[in-house]
Amino acid sequence: MPKIIVEVMPKADLLDPQGKAVAGALSRLGHDTITDVRIGKRFELTVEGEVTEQVLADVATLADEIFSNQVIEDVTSIRVDEAQA
Repeated sequence: MPKIIVEVMPKADLLDPQGKAVAGALSRLGHDTITDVRIGKRFELTVEGEVTEQVLADVATLADEIFSNQVIEDVTSIRVDEAQA
């Protein structure tokens, strides 16, 4: 069955405390070339049947209304996982 991948990230202009903590830990572990980390969310939706334009439109609505908080997050990607299609 096909899978649709939805990725959500904090808005670029907002502080990402989790990302800052991970970036600090990486620096302390000697990974000085990594200067910034942002942590987001990934949703994998298994779809029964064909992934049509209507299915993708429905997923986009879900991403905007349920999967993300539009005040502090952006939906950065909605794509069909071709390996699963």
